Amino acid sequence: MLAQHVESGADVTVGCLEVKREEASGFGVMHIDETDRIVDFLEKPKDPPAMPGKPDMALASMGIYVFDTPFLFDLLREDAADPNSSHDFGKDLIPAIVKGGKAVAHHFSKSCVRSLSEDEPYWRDVGTVDAYFEANIDLTDFVPSLDLYDKDWPIWTFAEITPPAKFIHDRDDRRGRAISSLVSGGCIVSGSGVKESLLFTGVRVNSYADVDRAVILPDAVIGRSARLKNVVIDRGVKIPEGLVVGEDPEFDASRFRRTEKGVCLITQAMIDGM
Repeated sequence: MLAQHVESGADVTVGCLEVKREEASGFGVMHIDETDRIVDFLEKPKDPPAMPGKPDMALASMGIYVFDTPFLFDLLREDAADPNSSHDFGKDLIPAIVKGGKAVAHHFSKSCVRSLSEDEPYWRDVGTVDAYFEANIDLTDFVPSLDLYDKDWPIWTFAEITPPAKFIHDRDDRRGRAISSLVSGGCIVSGSGVKESLLFTGVRVNSYADVDRAVILPDAVIGRSARLKNVVIDRGVKIPEGLVVGEDPEFDASRFRRTEKGVCLITQAMIDGM
């Protein structure tokens, strides 16, 4: 993308990818010419325009931009002095460059590195609770769209020195187990069941608890006999013994932040206010 920006002499290069039209209303949507120059840009349109020849698809901005620094500084100064501007990249700055400068699209598919198991370039917008939940739960699929185990293109992230994950107790009614889940170092699954979930570092799931489709951030503790489904649990949250979430939508919404798709975000403040 950087190389294309230099070679094209663009004022701005915008990362883009094809998305389904019904999903494109949450993005900036663009039209390009045969040279990839952006000729039109609409920020989060209610009725996203389709790509030529692809009536079900739209070309969406990824919110990734490359500028030449002096140009960007001048642009920001001009925008700051404009009382009619909302001072937003997608609403104001990019459309202004499209009209009066040179804006070029960079197709993500041209630079995304993929493993042999990945059918298409992987990218997710995780700006909402639902999207964050789905992106994490997707990783529990038998063959996920993103290959975390590709040694040729490793994902470098924050790393801690932790003990291995541990699964304890082996009775029919009290067996530590995890199915189709990702369990990080330092976790203890103690006589409880975890299914289609992602446990960050240092999570503890106590006996008789049942966790299904959960994203649990570091150092959270799930109390005995809790039943949790379709939840995102914040870092360090202490889930009380016997708490049930994911079975009564109205009751859940009265205690936690429940999304349109039925995912409950649980923070310690919400637990304390119960």
